[in-house]
Amino acid sequence: MNYITVHKLNNMDQDQFNVLRKINKDPKSTQRGLSKTLGLSLGKINYCLKELKIKGLVKIKNFQKNSNKIQYVYVLTPKGLAEKTKLTINFMRRKMKEYDELKKELDPK
Repeated sequence: MNYITVHKLNNMDQDQFNVLRKINKDPKSTQRGLSKTLGLSLGKINYCLKELKIKGLVKIKNFQKNSNKIQYVYVLTPKGLAEKTKLTINFMRRKMKEYDELKKELDPK
């Protein structure tokens, strides 16, 4: 894999992680709301949700009795909660490593 491919994969992992976090916090989030909150296109949100569903990390339930339109609820599966936790730990490790590296650069020893 080249740098561009790895970078795209990392961005997609980050986007999916952010989507997991938001729908865990508010399962009634709409795709438009997720798009606006996360700063991603509506198409990318749709793609992320489909990928998360395929991976078994999210269940998508719809309620057709809504008077305006079909409303969806996004629910993290147990596998999705475990993956979100794993991604959170990895994210924190990366940030701690970055912090340590910056601290070393700035320390005038």
